[in-house]
Amino acid sequence: MTMLKWKDVVALAKEFPGVTEEASHDMPALRVKGRLLIWLRSEEGGLVLPEVPPDERDMLIEANPAVFYTTPHYASYSIVLARLAMIEPDPLRGFIERRWRKLAGKRAVAAFEARHDATAHGRSL
Repeated sequence: MTMLKWKDVVALAKEFPGVTEEASHDMPALRVKGRLLIWLRSEEGGLVLPEVPPDERDMLIEANPAVFYTTPHYASYSIVLARLAMIEPDPLRGFIERRWRKLAGKRAVAAFEARHDATAHGRSL
């Protein structure tokens, strides 16, 4: 198991264009176009992962309570919390990419996909 640190989260998120590091309520946070992408909670080293519908959040918590959880404060939001030291890089990258696609805009997403497709096929743009 990989024990991620905040710097690892930043590195994963910076794979996506336009991600900036900017605190939110005195806690480390990443943003796209000024909007929160993902941020760190002080309690338990938890990550706040937005854009996770309640039914998906509940399924994640039930399937892996060592990693995913919620608190009364976040229970009414489309958010799941994840223990930074417990989450694996690939699922985290998936949460980051899903949120980034909502925030980045159609042009940025299309450009990212074009670069990604070209790289996957051995070409460079």
